Amino acid sequence: MGLLPTLGWEYSEREVTDTFAGYNRNLKIGDGEFFHTENLTSAYYPLLANRKKRGRVSGLTAPQGLLAKEKLAYVDNGTLYYDGAATPVTGLSGGEKQLVSMGAYIVVFPDKVFYNTADSTDYGSMEATYTSTGVVKYTMCRLDGSDYNTPTVDVDPPASPANGDIWIDTSGATHIVKQWVSVSVEWIEIPTVYTKVEFISYGEVPGLFKEFDGVTISGSDVDEVNGDKIIYSIGGDTNTKDYIVVVGLLETAVTQSTGYVKLERKVPELDYVVECQNRLWGCKYGIADGKNLNEIYCCTLGDFKNWRQYMGLSTDSWAASVGSDGPWTGAINYLGHPMFFKENRIHRVSVSSAGAHQITETVCRGVQEGSSKSLQVVNETLIYKSRSDVCAYQGSFPQSISEALGELPFYDAVAGAIGDRYYISMRDGSDAWHLFTFDIKRGIWLREDGLHAKAFARYGDDLYCITNDNALFTMLGSEGTLEPYVSWQAETGLMYYQYPDRKYVQRYNLRLFMEEGAEVDVYLQYDSSGEWIRQGRIKMKGTRTVTLPIRPRRCDHLRMKIVGKGEVRLYSIARILTIGSDVG
Repeated sequence: MGLLPTLGWEYSEREVTDTFAGYNRNLKIGDGEFFHTENLTSAYYPLLANRKKRGRVSGLTAPQGLLAKEKLAYVDNGTLYYDGAATPVTGLSGGEKQLVSMGAYIVVFPDKVFYNTADSTDYGSMEATYTSTGVVKYTMCRLDGSDYNTPTVDVDPPASPANGDIWIDTSGATHIVKQWVSVSVEWIEIPTVYTKVEFISYGEVPGLFKEFDGVTISGSDVDEVNGDKIIYSIGGDTNTKDYIVVVGLLETAVTQSTGYVKLERKVPELDYVVECQNRLWGCKYGIADGKNLNEIYCCTLGDFKNWRQYMGLSTDSWAASVGSDGPWTGAINYLGHPMFFKENRIHRVSVSSAGAHQITETVCRGVQEGSSKSLQVVNETLIYKSRSDVCAYQGSFPQSISEALGELPFYDAVAGAIGDRYYISMRDGSDAWHLFTFDIKRGIWLREDGLHAKAFARYGDDLYCITNDNALFTMLGSEGTLEPYVSWQAETGLMYYQYPDRKYVQRYNLRLFMEEGAEVDVYLQYDSSGEWIRQGRIKMKGTRTVTLPIRPRRCDHLRMKIVGKGEVRLYSIARILTIGSDVG
């Protein structure tokens, strides 16, 4: 008996994507991910939504740096501005600046100047230099600068000393200063001997320097005075001789009437500077003052002007050499520890209350050269651009978080952070700029646009940005003139028309919330042809939720691009599949 023919059958099935996982620039991407995005945000996750409008705060002439304190600070065309007003700090050199906050102060590198935000009259150079212009006198003195009686310099003590008489014992190779104490009837050694250096500076020396400054003295006829010294006492005014007191043994008074004496309080040349635990910390690699350096420094506790104050105290300045090769590439205060980076190293300073600071070196991915501004802390996690990827660091080893960005190399990264999101602007190998955001809470990347950022700073509840076209923006639009609207788009990866078991896509349904004036266009590209064909459009006259049906034609594969303008939320993309039997 012959077999009867089998009839084919078909029915429909619905698959819904209602969780959108952001940007993924790889060949194979997951459901709900997009191969390309513009101006989208993860703030409404799991919905797909456009970012907030940015605000243009002002145009700048030649911006050089940005910092957020109680008010916003920036350097423009050589002048420091605070809270929108010019400060007395002017005439700064050209090029980028590092603005560092320490207490009420803003310090500006590499110019080494400071400004007190609580007292606008308190500003100037961190360094100080004085060169004598007249006679300089040297005498032995007490710590406070008061004179001793004229000393006796001999191998034998004076025969009939009076209380307080001074004897400089020259019987040994090292001369010793002793003082006669009548009560105990003996000569008592003075352990530390001081020399007073007097200038005719009419108040200039005490105006430039202060007690316990670490200074370098040169040009003195008294060798004991030259070199690195601590000013233990300082005095004088416009009507008297000015003086400083330093450690040094002077057997007889000396008057210097030729040449000149130079006092200098120096701040080292630094590649990167951060504030941590009431000190400034910096690093230097390369030639400075004729020396080849590879060092980390910190200033005296609470005193950013002093970097050479060595008194044997826990509050002293500090410096240490490191053995790793290559230039420094960035620095940051992370969880109370100064962190210094090279491209293949992390140097972490453990700050000691006793002053015995220690450096721990980790061989790992460091900060890419040129990407020092990528260092940001987001929810206690340090994120930065390494040579090969974007890394997250929590104290042990960095972990890559940028697989979604694909294989394209990026350079010259500048980053900012607010809330759960990390903003990073960087250049690709074709010199095209990209602004990406990373939501650390959800692990979602999104590309916003081609913004070329020069600096970011979080101030209040917004993230401020200086752009390459010399404008100051708020990224969340809390201040400034808002954009009229936000144009956005999302492009899927490859989607296959035919599924296993003879499934075919009959229709796509897009469910969206749209505010009045918003527009959405949907395009399809078939079989990687490069041609985008518009499939549907909605322009809203009121605020409501709509469904947009899209019917694709038969093909091997396709891509979808959703292009919009205005406030839109994409709730879901539904695929209506037609399923047939295996019998044709």
